[in-house]
Amino acid sequence: MKFMEMYRTLEANRLFVFSFDELLLLYPNETKENLRKLMYRWKSKGWVMSLKKGLYEIAYPKQVNIPDLYVANKMYQPSYISLETALSHYSIIPEVSMAVTSITTKPTRKYKNRYGLFLYRTVRPEVFNGYSIEEIRGLPVLIAEPEKAFIDYLYFQTYRKKKFELPDMRFDRGKIKAFNRKKVYRYARLYNLNAGEIYANL
Repeated sequence: MKFMEMYRTLEANRLFVFSFDELLLLYPNETKENLRKLMYRWKSKGWVMSLKKGLYEIAYPKQVNIPDLYVANKMYQPSYISLETALSHYSIIPEVSMAVTSITTKPTRKYKNRYGLFLYRTVRPEVFNGYSIEEIRGLPVLIAEPEKAFIDYLYFQTYRKKKFELPDMRFDRGKIKAFNRKKVYRYARLYNLNAGEIYANL
């Protein structure tokens, strides 16, 4: 297999960030050993860059401006963007998160590459919901709804204390008060948080 053949296939499938497993699915007649050799050669030439073990990014003949939120989804699956990153995305907090923060059902992880730092916090499978697909620069990103990002954040800020305290952060309280309250109450119940207490503290 020639590199440009692979490039055209990945481009047609919009797989500018791709895993080794995805490559195997695209080329079922190629052996794992041969694909590994090709990837090693193309990485040495600078045509492909490694984002983590088994995950790559096309770097030649052109690099696509890939959103870091999309990269976060691909880095560790299943996961969705939430916590500080989602709250900042929705302008619920003014601070820009120093890392891209996500929720996963897998063990907590931390990765770093040229896109920055990626943090993943673990929740029970039954809590892994309240997200949707948002298109960012033409690429699909799984991101928490505003209400779920807020509740995810409150849970990780308060669960060790065993009681609710609104974190000392500059929330846009107007946006929080405009949330869909049914969603807030539903997501709060997943974590055994008292939604009435949340609103009383706003």
